[in-house]
Amino acid sequence: MPVGLDAVRVGVDGVDGVGKSTFAAALAGVLRARGRPVVHVSVDDFHHPAAVRHRRGRDSAEGFWLDSYDYAALVREVLDPFAPGGSRRFRRAAHDLRTDQVLDLDWEVAPRGTVLIVDGLFLHRDELAGRWELSVLLDAPFEVTVARMARRDGSHPDPDHPSQARYVGGQRRYFAACDPRSRADVVVDASDWRTAAIVHP
Repeated sequence: MPVGLDAVRVGVDGVDGVGKSTFAAALAGVLRARGRPVVHVSVDDFHHPAAVRHRRGRDSAEGFWLDSYDYAALVREVLDPFAPGGSRRFRRAAHDLRTDQVLDLDWEVAPRGTVLIVDGLFLHRDELAGRWELSVLLDAPFEVTVARMARRDGSHPDPDHPSQARYVGGQRRYFAACDPRSRADVVVDASDWRTAAIVHP
């Protein structure tokens, strides 16, 4: 991980159900145990309001891929402040998905040497790909990740089921458009966490 910077930005990417939040929280715990200040942010707290997310239709895979997240807010309120020479003055959320309310949180200032960890979908898309000092892709087939989501949320376990068309279809569009496996600094095979291993580099 780069040293000598005021802050370091780490992106943890991967499809729904692959284990991004768990991995990011574990990484944060390790770094804190070693004395590094850490800020952990989830892209899920930077959704667009529902009117924007669903403007192409509630079942639209294209809409899920293109309209889910407010990248301008994420860049302005999180990624730019932690960039080299940035202020480290940030806000950790811009939207409450449960209530669909836009948030106006107080600004926080992180100490020098902070590691920013951001977990979420689509972190290697063009708007974000060059903004990480280190990026990780957790990789697993949809047959595995959708089944995990089904056990957690009660959703349908088949990635080709019509109820999955928006989410799986949108993520397939992301992989086709951005090839995150080639953009990530580190790719981890997360098909089975008991045997998870780095497969790139």
